Amino acid sequence: MYGDEATIRTILGELGDTWAVVGLSSNQARAAYGVAGVLQRHGKRVVPVHPKAETVLGEPGYATLAEIPFPVDVVDVFVNSELAGPVADQAVEIGAKAVWFQLGVVDPAAYERTRAAGLEMVMDRCPAIEIPRLGRGSTGAGNPL
Repeated sequence: MYGDEATIRTILGELGDTWAVVGLSSNQARAAYGVAGVLQRHGKRVVPVHPKAETVLGEPGYATLAEIPFPVDVVDVFVNSELAGPVADQAVEIGAKAVWFQLGVVDPAAYERTRAAGLEMVMDRCPAIEIPRLGRGSTGAGNPL
């Protein structure tokens, strides 16, 4: 319901290659780290967003979305559902094109607000699962799924 195949294909293949990953830290045991690595291997620029603002996977981190000094295409959210809505609102504020809530992250009201603001959105899905499921090795904007 919150991630039809057409929307998933659009986000992964057409909306751009700069992904802010909220909740990404240097902790390699966390799911965010593994997913960020998959995104990088498939041509995405991964921008870590975490209160520690650490450099992760070779990319400098930022404490908030608002601190990122360049355009962000997709905001990938690895925080619990209670915190996810405000992150989606921040994605709208910075002019992102899409928001992706990871597996287990669900906020129907945030989904409705984000879609009403004109952004694409997927909820309770994982791009590291969707990329291979859609069957393409590259998901760069020049090579849509």
